[in-house]
Amino acid sequence: MPRIRTLEICVEDLDGIDAAVAGGADRIELCTALAVGGLTPAASLIRAAASAALPVHLLSRPREGGFVYTPRESAMIADDITTAAEAGLAGVVIGAANVDGTLDAAVLAELIAHAHLLGTARGRDLSLTLHRAFDLVPDLAAALDTAVALGFDRVLTSGGAPKAIDGVAAIAMLHRRAAGRIGILVGSGVSIDTLPAILATGVGEVHASCRHPCDQDQDPALVRFGFASTQTSRTSRGRIRDLATRLGHSNA
Repeated sequence: MPRIRTLEICVEDLDGIDAAVAGGADRIELCTALAVGGLTPAASLIRAAASAALPVHLLSRPREGGFVYTPRESAMIADDITTAAEAGLAGVVIGAANVDGTLDAAVLAELIAHAHLLGTARGRDLSLTLHRAFDLVPDLAAALDTAVALGFDRVLTSGGAPKAIDGVAAIAMLHRRAAGRIGILVGSGVSIDTLPAILATGVGEVHASCRHPCDQDQDPALVRFGFASTQTSRTSRGRIRDLATRLGHSNA
């Protein structure tokens, strides 16, 4: 029997949600501001995403920059988790770090406990992904063990490199060390070209944006006032379909 592999697509708007569904993705990570690695999207988009024909995981990241959070910022993440649970989303993507780059296990434990309570209350657990704050830790192996102990379902990682293709050795190590205790979800620069080397590490989940730059006609007044741009990028159904086909998805 062929191995089942999972394709997660990160999207930041309704068009991206539609593209992920039509292209044959298995799961959506919902965010905004992909240009800075993704931030928490608007509550209105979260509610709209709940009706998608795919499981949706909400990225909770209250601001761009690093992952050392104040108590007020941690409270925002907890509130995002509540929003995701109440909207009916399948999971959340969270992370937090100490000033030395290690995972902030204390904050993460509180957030995970909060997620478990919400899951129990609604009768369906929230799936828990540790985001790429993981890639900045000083010791990937130790951080993976911490993620397992905390109860995460998976870790989103590029193997500690800016792009996953440059972190394949570390990704392979993490896959071996995980030994089925936690999922390794590989992201950053995942494409048709890099997919073979990434899959050769043994992982079964990949994460991609599948976006392509495009020019668009805009009202010159909107451009002049800074309300629109003539150059943007959009989620590509074709690129998603190509990845899904390479992963062996028969419905792609």
